[in-house]
Amino acid sequence: MKEIVSKSSFTISKCIFFGILISIPLLLFLSHRNSFSALISTTTTTTSNSDSDLKIRPGYATYDSYIQKQLNKTLNPKLRKIWTTRDWDRKIQVFSKFFGQLKTRSLLSDSSKVLCIGARMGQEVEALKRVGVSDSIGMDLVPYPPLVVKGDFHNQPFEDETFDLEFSNVFDHALYPEKYVSEIERTLKAGGFCVLHVALSRRADKYSANDLYSVEPLKKLFKRSELVHTRTIDGFGLDTEVVFTKKS
Repeated sequence: MKEIVSKSSFTISKCIFFGILISIPLLLFLSHRNSFSALISTTTTTTSNSDSDLKIRPGYATYDSYIQKQLNKTLNPKLRKIWTTRDWDRKIQVFSKFFGQLKTRSLLSDSSKVLCIGARMGQEVEALKRVGVSDSIGMDLVPYPPLVVKGDFHNQPFEDETFDLEFSNVFDHALYPEKYVSEIERTLKAGGFCVLHVALSRRADKYSANDLYSVEPLKKLFKRSELVHTRTIDGFGLDTEVVFTKKS
């Protein structure tokens, strides 16, 4: 009886051993196929993305999570202190120079109604007032009265054709660039100007939602506008000024 049990156990062990031996090539094949599929998928994605000069950064599960990340920067006590103290006069001086140049090129006048998108503490608005443009307002997720009102640049809280000029240096923070631009064109008057300061030669900070590599995507996004000019600038890490005018 013991001999029969022993032979039976040996037979089972033998079957298990050969079963494992046969399975190894199959497992190796499946593993190789999965790895190859992943490689193909990665390569395809990389190739597709490389054809685009505007890339949306991943990592936002919901729109609320995107908004919260933006608020984390805007509400940071240390940053807000810097913006209202050390950076305050310096930014006003730089923005005053930019807006003065816009007046020289007849893109801006003392009677212009201006919106500064993503103005945070409103240095842009203060600079506009100092160069003689009094009818101006800033817009940001967090208001800063009286210079900045609350608003989301994906859904501006203004009527159609309200502004003569809209200025923004936060295009890189737009999670939905097409919606961002369509709102500018909606609230901009016919014949009005949109002035964007963007970074083309360097990547923006960790709060950015997209990366822009050329002006071409902007030309496609501004469906109701024409490109006026582009020029190199030095504006707080941004290197290119792009100006559009809304078609009449």
